[in-house]
Amino acid sequence: MVKHIVTFKLSGTAEERRQVAERFRDALMALPGQIDVLSSMEVGINENPAEDWDVVLTAIVPDMASVEIYAKHPAHVAAAGLLAGHKEARACVDYYC
Repeated sequence: MVKHIVTFKLSGTAEERRQVAERFRDALMALPGQIDVLSSMEVGINENPAEDWDVVLTAIVPDMASVEIYAKHPAHVAAAGLLAGHKEARACVDYYC
């Protein structure tokens, strides 16, 4: 299995970033029921005001080919679109577990 871990730094005020993060989290948490290759999804919103990153997600899929399937799925593309105009930075790690 592959863990796909992505973290996002958002732009805007703290309140704007929180609202975007919550909408994004809710959309991501609905994905396991919509994308067959997605075994699980966990999304966290940063509660530590001393840190710069706002959201982290951990998705589990069977293999690296499934990461690509997940990334291109229309439901995922729509969820990612919620960050349009708010995404300042993104970092990703994919590894076999």
